[in-house]
Amino acid sequence: MDGKTLAERLTQAREDVQPVDTPEDVAEAIEAARAGSDESATDAIVEQAKAMRGRFDGVETPKQTAKVCLIVDDSRVIRKVSSKIARSLGYVPIEAENGEEALARCKKSMPAVVLTDWNMPEMDGIEFVRQLRAIPTPKEPIVMFCTSNGEAKDIHEGIGAGADDYIIKPFDETALRAKLEKFHRG
Repeated sequence: MDGKTLAERLTQAREDVQPVDTPEDVAEAIEAARAGSDESATDAIVEQAKAMRGRFDGVETPKQTAKVCLIVDDSRVIRKVSSKIARSLGYVPIEAENGEEALARCKKSMPAVVLTDWNMPEMDGIEFVRQLRAIPTPKEPIVMFCTSNGEAKDIHEGIGAGADDYIIKPFDETALRAKLEKFHRG
């Protein structure tokens, strides 16, 4: 230690940091902080970036450009396989084991795409989709059922509950990839 208090080091670090005015400046400052080893400089940049939050009026920051895909299924295997496919298409996959957990995640941050099973404990897919569609949001997510309920009446009920698409289990990687690619382009 050089004898300076934490407050003095932080004040000095803040004075050494260049102001940022655009999302690109924030991204450059973050990259510079990652390359350096001075934690107080990183803290100062974090504070500056927080202060800049909201100033970009409609300009997307790097964090906002990633499309999130929520995968809701009580089968860990289905979630992992679906996550791998979603990630390969540029989505950021997040997972939930049932409708209640998925709904809580959506209330915190609405994903771009939701893949959901129908038959799950706690809250089934139909109820989850109905409640999801009741959440006010500027941009509704694309919702697709991934389920073994494959009768025509099931498909009608799923779409009627608010789903945009439907895929019947067991599906292969090619079929799921084709559906997700269609959403990704949209």
